[in-house]
Amino acid sequence: MQTPPDGPHPADAITGSELRRDVSVYGSYMWGYAAVGADIYTALGIITLAALGFAPLAFLAAGIVFALVGLCYAEMASAYPLAGGGQYFTLRGLGDLWGLIAGAALVLDYTIDISLFTVVAIGYLNYFVPWITSGHHAIDFTITLGPIHLAWLWLVESVAGIVLLVWLNVRGIKVSTNFNEIIGTIAIFAQSIIVVAGFVLVWKPEIVAHQLAFNRPTLSQFAFGSSLAIIAFVGLETISQVAQETRRPATIIPRTSIGLVISVLLFAMAFSILAIGLLDPAQFRGHEGDPVALIAEHIPIVGVVAAPVTAVIGFLIVYISANSGVVSSSRLSYSMSQFDLLPAWFSKVNKRFRTPARAVLVFGGIALLQTIIAFFTPGEPGKSAAIDLLADLYAFGATTGYLLVFISLFVLRFKDPFTPRPYKMPINIRVNYKGNQVWFPVLGVLGLLGVLFFLIMVLLTHHYARIVGPLWVVAAIVLFAMYRRKRGLPVFKTLPRDWEGATKKVLLEAEEFQSLEEYEAALSEHRARTSDQSS
Repeated sequence: MQTPPDGPHPADAITGSELRRDVSVYGSYMWGYAAVGADIYTALGIITLAALGFAPLAFLAAGIVFALVGLCYAEMASAYPLAGGGQYFTLRGLGDLWGLIAGAALVLDYTIDISLFTVVAIGYLNYFVPWITSGHHAIDFTITLGPIHLAWLWLVESVAGIVLLVWLNVRGIKVSTNFNEIIGTIAIFAQSIIVVAGFVLVWKPEIVAHQLAFNRPTLSQFAFGSSLAIIAFVGLETISQVAQETRRPATIIPRTSIGLVISVLLFAMAFSILAIGLLDPAQFRGHEGDPVALIAEHIPIVGVVAAPVTAVIGFLIVYISANSGVVSSSRLSYSMSQFDLLPAWFSKVNKRFRTPARAVLVFGGIALLQTIIAFFTPGEPGKSAAIDLLADLYAFGATTGYLLVFISLFVLRFKDPFTPRPYKMPINIRVNYKGNQVWFPVLGVLGLLGVLFFLIMVLLTHHYARIVGPLWVVAAIVLFAMYRRKRGLPVFKTLPRDWEGATKKVLLEAEEFQSLEEYEAALSEHRARTSDQSS
């Protein structure tokens, strides 16, 4: 361990975090992959049906924006390595109200993440139900209540799956990190086999050329497909949510964020190009829930065991995505409660496991409620209305949160140029602002416009999201106002906070002593310059 710059006994005012720093480089990467990998695995079919032969281009358009979001988060999370992620960045840059809005949108996304991906994971696992029920499928265990077709067995299994995730996360981040690392490694290995086998054994470039030339979508179809494709990249926020529990975050987070961007883009492009070079997009109709299985079935050798193997892989990778939702929602609420955006009750840490157990239980409970409501949604017989409802809601929170994070990136570059940034988004223009040298992020403008486009597309094309998403945010603002009024705090004004002390504290406890020295030197230089100007 390095020696702190001020000696081995830091000032008492800079105290340690209650959350343990147990997340390693690979663990940090796997938290991100757990959230993003399952999105691609699930979304391939519906995107290919929407964008037809241009499906790879739809993935590429969303992937470019995803890459810019990844670079933005690499900078922000390494500069401000605290639980809260986008909500914390927005709070620092834009103040309490906007921090609340970002937090509310992201919490909605995380709780839906828990619900949706547990339901989908159980759907993959239910492939094996006929093996133990004399040929009956899980969907056969359905009760009809008027327009509602309640798949009660699937519902019970999903509830049990969410309860298991809550238990894992109450026991501690290390338990969940090990869980992610093992399952994620298996899933990546298996996906790699399918991709390599597909390209080597059966993929035909002439089919790709034919699809691009003669199976083009209309402009509206491509826009819709691209808006769906952003769903395949939701989840990057997760790495920043565990930043406060990551060892040496200034070094680790940029590596894992950029590594995640590269690997996820490779898988997304590989699967989409493989898909249109192997199958006609229309063949994905009826296979929206298991597109990788459909691809695997058409690959020699792999196809022999494609269905059961893909069912296992699908269950594993999608289930760890649901697990990342539990982690992110609890860490986000932990951060919000520390800054009086939520009651302090949420910030209490379990004495035995040193985890925000209360927040885990509350938001796990909300996910359970969402799951039950989704299963009681009216729909067509033999089709999961629950998945349709949850998927429709999924992208609203992330696109809203990402938009506010990009705005905060610009604000903090000007407002807080003193905090060390171990990594900066590339391509910057140097400007002078109030006597300070500030680097304006050019790529940040492109990222902001890209996320804004996808948010508009979500609101235009996702019927449930454009109603439930804004209502959720409004409800959060009302509860926030009630809480602030009860505490005697200003409702819509930002509370004064010692951000300088907070930055020193987190850099010290993260053992980022070089960054701490740079920060103190920058502050001293600024104060000396300000003093000279005033005199």
